[in-house]
Amino acid sequence: MVRANGAVSLRELARVVQTSEVTVRRDVRALEAEGLLDRRHGGAVLPGGFTRESGFPQKSHLATAEKTAIADVAAGLVEEGEAVVVGAGTTTQELARRLARVPGLTVVTNSLLVAQALAHANRVEVVMTGGTLRGSNYALVGSGAEQSLQGLRVSRAFLSGSGLTAERGLSTSNMLSASVDRALVQAAAEVVVLADHTKLGTDTMFQTVPTDVMTRLVTDEPPPHDDRAATELQALADQGVQITVAGAVASGGEGMVARRPRRESPLPVQRRGGPSAQLRSAPASLLEQQAAGDRPRVADMRRR
Repeated sequence: MVRANGAVSLRELARVVQTSEVTVRRDVRALEAEGLLDRRHGGAVLPGGFTRESGFPQKSHLATAEKTAIADVAAGLVEEGEAVVVGAGTTTQELARRLARVPGLTVVTNSLLVAQALAHANRVEVVMTGGTLRGSNYALVGSGAEQSLQGLRVSRAFLSGSGLTAERGLSTSNMLSASVDRALVQAAAEVVVLADHTKLGTDTMFQTVPTDVMTRLVTDEPPPHDDRAATELQALADQGVQITVAGAVASGGEGMVARRPRRESPLPVQRRGGPSAQLRSAPASLLEQQAAGDRPRVADMRRR
């Protein structure tokens, strides 16, 4: 499956072979020891290290349910009449499909896939950058794309990438893509990163959004056994990032873990309804709420 698609998720593997993710993870670890693949959080890819970047067909098969849940929550952050920028990626493509229903919206993008998703939307204006087309992700890059963003100012930027850590923030494997993403960040008052749990704890070559520039992270809830992803979420929250966790698709819910306050004036956490509680540790509390069968949709986590 990895050879055919370039990447595969543990969840999909477990479904195909009808066994547990624990068993699949053990076997993937053995295959990695033989040099046949590289493990990633929540999945596996062809060997290649920091410099390898999967193309769109490969990325589209990874964490599809998680990306859908993230896009649903992210779309709720956008209001009628706003102007936003949306970067390239499979998660942002899912977001664009939902933004097509927001009237009076202006979307600036360097992604052909985002533009295509919005092409027939009523009352949504699409503004594309210039630049050179990268066929692997259908994005416009280069000096033409960066120059077309100069002087632009919008309310929010929605970006995804190849990896996300609390130490370096969002990163990607391609230098040209990273440069355009940085230009998109400069054009926005707020920066919203869309990253599923498989990217948490993964570091790639080129930094695009430093942690201290991120306003909000929209992600899905890591599996109970994924301690590294949970640790990264905690570390990001400690650095002042607002973290919105889309709930499990099967349960139809969604949860939010609010940031610890930044030293500068923070934007308020967007509350999407439901009760709230103060938590000392977000990952542990989320699991306790699941076990109790009572998952509040919003939870505040602040340093006492």
